Parts: sequence; structure tokens; C-alpha cells
Amino acid sequence: MKIAILIQARYNSKRLPGKVCLKVLNKELLLHVYDNCKKSCLKGVYIVTSKNKSDKPIVDLCTKNKIKYFKGNLTNVYLRYFQAIKKLKLDGFVRITGDSPLIDYKIINKAIKKFLKEKPDIITNVFPRSFPVGQSVEVINSKIFMNNYKNIFKKDEKEHITKYFYKNYKNFKIINFRNKKNESKKNLSINTKEDFFKITKMIKLNEKI
Repeated sequence: MKIAILIQARYNSKRLPGKVCLKVLNKELLLHVYDNCKKSCLKGVYIVTSKNKSDKPIVDLCTKNKIKYFKGNLTNVYLRYFQAIKKLKLDGFVRITGDSPLIDYKIINKAIKKFLKEKPDIITNVFPRSFPVGQSVEVINSKIFMNNYKNIFKKDEKEHITKYFYKNYKNFKIINFRNKKNESKKNLSINTKEDFFKITKMIKLNEKI
């Protein structure tokens, strides 16, 4: 079964433009996400960005660091993923967001193990959430994802690619894996300058350990 990690990334964030290319310890935040994902049990890790010229800095960053990437639609993220998994011929994929520089590869490994064992449509720690924001991991069956593209009409479902499935959860086999304690209100992602300064301190602290 061919499964890869697809890291969703865009440059023109509304609240913190260019956040994925901000540097911590002389390394862009997107590279922190990528490097953590590369520690997982999966060999294939790709950046999934857009064809829009605003995302050229992401493409340049990938090219410079010899990271495989895919360019698709800017606003229809569902379509972007659809085209990426079709091109890569994936049986399943892990969705990770590019604003999660502290993503834990051990959580990814746990999700993959459960996905291969249970054979669901989606493995998720988001629905419901018990892990911190910024530790979100979803493993999705490609066939189910592609077959439901015809049902995606609403703007929020195009932007948030699993929202349709969670809205219609009774129609799908969705398995949640929970954290040992509820940390759903904890934020480890980056959306604001305050988030950036907080996460910067955490990354620097982790480097010292």
C-alpha cells in the first residue's frame, strides 16, 4: 500500500503572511515541519502548494532543499490534494499542515499503524480533538477521497478537505485515536506573531535537550 505525507502549505496567510518561511534557528518553519515528518515510518513526504505566484517562495524553498512538491489550485485545496494523490498514485495519504513545526512523528506513526490495521476511510485525532492544535494528523483512504470529489461544493469543504467527511460521518468509517489526556485547547500551531514567538522559544528549548 502506497502512503505518503502531504504537507499543505501556502505563503499568503491572512493573519501572518509568509509564516511558513519565517526562520527559527536559521531554518524556515516549513522545513521544521518537513524534517519532523521525515522522521516518521513513511519515506514519501511532499509539500502540496499552489500554482499561484504568491507561493513561489515555497517552491523556491523546496527546490533549494531538494524537497519534492506539487503545485495545484490555490483556493480549492480539495482539488489540489485530489490532483496530487492522482499524480503520485497514492492508496492513502497523511494530511499535515505547514504551520505545525512541532508535529510529532510518533503521532504520525501511531496513525499509520492504526490505518493499516483497521482499514478505515479516515484515521483522525481531530474528530474529536484531544491532541493540541498543531499536532493534527489525518490519514485518508485515497479512493474514498477521490470518489467524493463530486460531492464537494461548499467553500469551507474545498478549503478544509476533511470537513465534508466529518459533517457526514455516519456515511464513512472514521476512527479517532485519542491522546492520554485532553490537550485540545493547547495551541502549538502558528497563526499570529504571538504564536511565532512562543513556538520559537519551544523549538530553541527542544534543541538544547
